[in-house]
Amino acid sequence: MVLALSDADLVRRIGSGEDRDAEGELYRRMAPRVRLYGLRHLRDGHAADDLTQQVLITTLEALRAGRLREPEKLASFVLGTCRMTVLDLRRGAQRRARLLERFGADQLLPAPVPESQFDYEQLARCMEALRERDRTVVVMTFYDERTSADLAGFLGLSEANVRVIRHRAIHQLRQCMGTAS
Repeated sequence: MVLALSDADLVRRIGSGEDRDAEGELYRRMAPRVRLYGLRHLRDGHAADDLTQQVLITTLEALRAGRLREPEKLASFVLGTCRMTVLDLRRGAQRRARLLERFGADQLLPAPVPESQFDYEQLARCMEALRERDRTVVVMTFYDERTSADLAGFLGLSEANVRVIRHRAIHQLRQCMGTAS
C-alpha cells in the first residue's frame, strides 16, 4: 500500500517512473502544506492554488528526473521550491510594476477608436461572416452579458471550449475590421 511509504521510498518509486499511485500520494501529502504556505505568503486563495500546482509539477519533474539527492528530505525540497517560486512571483510583480511606472499604463493599452470613426456597417458584415456558433457566443457574451459557464450550459459545450470559440471569433472580427493585433 502506498500510504505506508516513507518520503524516501515515495521519492524512489516516483523516480522509477512506473508508479502513478506514488505520484498521487505525493500530491495528497504535500498539496495541503504547499497551499497553506501560499495562503500565508501570497494572501490569496487563487494564488495559493496556482502555487500548489506549480510547485507540485516542479517537484514531480525533479523526482522523475532523479534530481533530489537526499530522498529523505522531500518535505524540505518542497518547502524550498515553494520559497523560490514565491520569490520568483514577487520579482515578476515588481518588474511589471517598474515597467508600468516607467512606460506608463496608457502605453500598454490600445488607443480607443473614436465612436465617430467606428464603422458599424463593417462590424455587421464581419459578424455575418462568422459561423453561427461563433456569432452566438460573441453576441451572448457581449450583448446578453452571459458568462462562459452560462454559455457552456446553454450550448452544451465545456467552458474551455466556449472561451476558445470566443477568443477565435474575436480574433476573426479584429482581422475583418482591420485592427488585428
